[in-house]
Amino acid sequence: MASNVITRTDFKDIGTARRGKVRDVYEIEDKLLIVASDRISAFDVVMDDPVPDKGKILTAISVFWFEKLKKVVENHIISINPDEYPEPLKKYKNDLIGRSMLVKKARPLPVECIVRGYISGSGWNDYKKSGAVCGIPLPEGLKESEILPEPIFTPSTKAEQGEHDENISFEKAIDILGKNTAEKIRDYSLTIYETGRKYAAEKGIIIADTKFEFGFIGDRLILIDEVLTPDSSRFWPMESYKPGGAQKSFDKQYLRDYLNGLDWPKSPPPPRLPFEVIEKTHEKYMEALEMLTGKGLD
Repeated sequence: MASNVITRTDFKDIGTARRGKVRDVYEIEDKLLIVASDRISAFDVVMDDPVPDKGKILTAISVFWFEKLKKVVENHIISINPDEYPEPLKKYKNDLIGRSMLVKKARPLPVECIVRGYISGSGWNDYKKSGAVCGIPLPEGLKESEILPEPIFTPSTKAEQGEHDENISFEKAIDILGKNTAEKIRDYSLTIYETGRKYAAEKGIIIADTKFEFGFIGDRLILIDEVLTPDSSRFWPMESYKPGGAQKSFDKQYLRDYLNGLDWPKSPPPPRLPFEVIEKTHEKYMEALEMLTGKGLD
């Protein structure tokens, strides 16, 4: 594993960063600088131990998809080359290279766009209770991790950091966003998912479900944040896929499984992570990058 680990940035002359669970975001006039750190979270708690290169891997996967999908929907990327960033940022090139994006500043929608192609996770829990997911009735007798007859759009509201997002019905999304915008993000989300799913399947990866975010620049709706990464999606290896239970994955499931085996209340402070857990998680992220793009990190 690489040794150039970045857990947080602190570019004081640029301004104060807004820190998400993984990324630091700086406002620069009408632009944003998004820096993907090597922090990792599970159960909405940020671990004290980072995963080396994770920020670079996630950035490389997002950039790959943004480029691939730009004919489907406009996205927020301006540049990923620190030499093209505004002058005050150039002295931070070593920290920014490979893990940052200069993007257009959009007005993010207060709804996250979740598409499910397989029944898993919270969707599986909902289905067992009600036979439906987010109010969408599904066929009887589905097994855990089974492919759905067709992908479904199940939006959620964004929660504050440390809180859980709340699944909502499409009708509630219309109430929040208006009919036109809600229908647009639904249609974009389903198209992006279908495009990504078909491509990933050719590379041996099942994209079981995923999350997208959109925002407005003026009256233009664009794709923002990250796209089809192991942090925003459930990636399964096709070679081991077998419906009827949980699946192996390319995301942080190895970390979650380790944490589930501890006597830890899933609230801060987090436990320390053994080297093996960090190394295995790094391997899974890197494997997803290499399978999808055909190359590793530069």
